[in-house]
Amino acid sequence: MTAITTSVFELFKIGPGPSSSHTIGPMKAGYNFHLAVADLSFEEQPDNIEIRLYGSLSATGEGHGTDRAVVAGLLGFKPENVECEFLDSLADGTSRQFESGRISLGLSVKDVVFAEVENDFPYANTLLLRLRKGEEILFEQEYYSIGGGFIKWKGQPAEIPRVPPYQYSNMDELKAILSDEGLRMHQAILANETAISGISEDEIYEKLDAILDAMKQAVRNGLTAEGILPGPIGLHRKAKRLFENSSQPNCADSFLLRLNAYGFAASEENAAGHIVVTAPTSGSAGVIPAAVYALEEELGIERERVREGMLIAAALGFIAKHNASIAGAEVGCQGEVGVASAMAAGLIAYANGHRFWRTENAAESALEHHLGLTCDPVGGYVQIPCIERNAMGVVRAYNSYLIASVENEEFHKVSFDEVVKAMAETGKDMNAKYKETSLGGLAVSVPNC
Repeated sequence: MTAITTSVFELFKIGPGPSSSHTIGPMKAGYNFHLAVADLSFEEQPDNIEIRLYGSLSATGEGHGTDRAVVAGLLGFKPENVECEFLDSLADGTSRQFESGRISLGLSVKDVVFAEVENDFPYANTLLLRLRKGEEILFEQEYYSIGGGFIKWKGQPAEIPRVPPYQYSNMDELKAILSDEGLRMHQAILANETAISGISEDEIYEKLDAILDAMKQAVRNGLTAEGILPGPIGLHRKAKRLFENSSQPNCADSFLLRLNAYGFAASEENAAGHIVVTAPTSGSAGVIPAAVYALEEELGIERERVREGMLIAAALGFIAKHNASIAGAEVGCQGEVGVASAMAAGLIAYANGHRFWRTENAAESALEHHLGLTCDPVGGYVQIPCIERNAMGVVRAYNSYLIASVENEEFHKVSFDEVVKAMAETGKDMNAKYKETSLGGLAVSVPNC
């Protein structure tokens, strides 16, 4: 299998919620199209842009804000620089001016077509963007949102990736490198990142600090916010109440309650469409931030060790993405909250000073106990069960770390590679209605919201 060449900063991205595959990916696709048409010229000027969404982008795209995201991208905005208020302003359907190169025409969310859920495209979540003159198609591009904010497009030229010094495609290969080279895991991932991204170690740590600070800010914002989340469900925020009650006298399990509060806080911010970090997706953007917040604010772990733990979390996410998927539309929520929980467990173990075998075991246990988890958002909104699942995910990550920190290495039977393989096979067998379409599970069992 080909070596992993994904950058840490492709996996961890700052941007608006509520869904990396439905918000960040489509916005990137729209922005790519905006750039692609800049140098085009036509005998007759196009008079409209056709935007067609397929798969779960169609089934739950309105609840996820996909229509607004792709329009924002077409208007020249990127996830890292768009204002949430601007995204919200697009919802009223007011026409904005699309301008790229010589092309200028009106564009609004009313131009978005929610097309077939079941389709024959290479990836379920597909976008077709077309410049048209009346019914004539002048230019089109086919994009695929493949999870975690990553996109591909039809006819995309093959990239010539930078060659990392330590080439691995799974955990067994990575562990062999560490043993042969006498390296700690974060050292290998850091060396690879300098080669892949072309920046220095100091710059990598600066960018990691920005990611960590954004994660913690999402937690802080969620801990102080109150009220009802957007959409028809009418779901009240819980993070502030959980946090405040954890400080009550004689409150047993106060740390556990605060850990839940941190998970709720960042995930509620995501559900509100506010700024979060994909970790590895927006739908799972509460798990790792909760772990980071607890490590630094509760347990006094130094930032240097947390940075190192983030590199390990990235490696675990890389392996899951490379050998299975991190997209709910491909493998269900096991690929989102399940992988996030594994990444958080590895982060916690490594930041607490454990070597790679305990780190791997913690990550394996966390993912193992999310196998088969469906993605069935009620009403198409990243709220029920997504928010509570993030809190459960970080608690399971911490519990997996606790077990791994004291177990006997010889007695651990399941490897991380084996559980990733199981996740991939489970995802293939999972019925499509449980993969982010809101056509099964809780989405149809809970009364219509």
